[in-house]
Amino acid sequence: MQTVAIGDLELESGTVLRQVELAYERSGNPDGPAILICHALTGDQYAVGSTERPGWWSGLAGPGKVIDTECFQVINFNVLGGCSGSTGPLSVNPATGAPYRSDFPLLTIRDMVRAEYKALVELGVHGVEAVIGGSLGGMKALEWGALYPEFTRSIVPLAITPSFSSYALAFNHIGIQAIEGDPDFQNGQYTGTSDFRGLQLARMAGMISYRSGRMFNGRFGRAENNSSFEVESYLDYQGEKLAQRFDANSYLILLKAMNSHDLGERPLKVPIFSLLYTHDLLYPAEEMIPWLERQPRAAWKIVETDFGHDGFLVEFEKWGGFIRQFLQEKKQIEAIR
Repeated sequence: MQTVAIGDLELESGTVLRQVELAYERSGNPDGPAILICHALTGDQYAVGSTERPGWWSGLAGPGKVIDTECFQVINFNVLGGCSGSTGPLSVNPATGAPYRSDFPLLTIRDMVRAEYKALVELGVHGVEAVIGGSLGGMKALEWGALYPEFTRSIVPLAITPSFSSYALAFNHIGIQAIEGDPDFQNGQYTGTSDFRGLQLARMAGMISYRSGRMFNGRFGRAENNSSFEVESYLDYQGEKLAQRFDANSYLILLKAMNSHDLGERPLKVPIFSLLYTHDLLYPAEEMIPWLERQPRAAWKIVETDFGHDGFLVEFEKWGGFIRQFLQEKKQIEAIR
C-alpha cells in the first residue's frame, strides 16, 4: 500500500488534524497528463487495480480503456476519514497514542478535497486534466472545480446533484440511527471488528436506494429461498459483506460529510461534463440539470438504466464512450493551444 504524508490539516471546523496521510493508487503513463479518480462511499483507492486483482473501476480505467492508462497517469486516493489506509477513525491519534474511533472530527467534502490537493502537490503533480467520480466522488469532483479551478482543467461528476437532497438525507439518517443505536457500537468506542448488526442494517438501507424498484422487482420478484424471500437473503448478504470489510465509525464520518454537501449557486469556471442516470433515487437528473444549465461551460448526458444510482459502476459500454469523447476533445483543444 502506498501512502503520502501531508502534515497537519486545518479542517473547515477549525480543528487541526495532525500528521495526516492518504493512501493512494498511481498507475499508467508516468509522463502523461494526470486524471484523478474519486471513489464513492465505501470504495477505496484501487480503481484500476492489477491483472490479478482488478480495481472497482477496471471496466472503465486501464490500458486502451476509456480512461486510458497508456495515455494518462491515473491517481486515486482513499478518502480522508476512510478505512483503507488514509487517516481516519482507525488511525492512531498522535495526541493520545490510541485510535481515534468516535473522537475523529467531523469532515466536509471540502476537507477531503483540500487534503488531496496537498497530497497531489506532495507527489509532484501540479495540475490534473480531469477529476472524475460518482456519488461521494462526484461531490468531490464538483468541489475540485470550485476550490481549485487553476489546478483542475475539467471535472466529470457522475450520478450527482449540486446539493444533497432531503430524500438522500432521509436514507442517511436511517443508516446513522441504525449504527449509533446498536448497543454493540458502544458510542463508537468498540474495539476489534465493527461487524455488528447496526452497520449491516445501514448498508441494507443504502442498497435499497442505490438501485431502482424496477431492477429489484425484475431480479427477485417474489422468489423464495428456503424460508425467506430472495430479496431478503440478498440484503442480508450485502449487509454482512460490507460490515466485514468497513469500519462503522468511518461509515458515519463519510455519511455525515455527504449530508453537508451543498454547492449553492456557485458558478464554476472549469469545463463540466456530467452523466446522470435514470431511476437515480438519490441524485435525480431533474435536480442537476437546472444547475448545469446555469454553468458557463457545462454539458451532460442522461443514461437510460434500470441500475439507478449504481449506473456509474456498471454498463460501461452504454456511457463510457461519452467520457472518452470528452477527454479526446479536451486533448485536441489543449494541443491546439
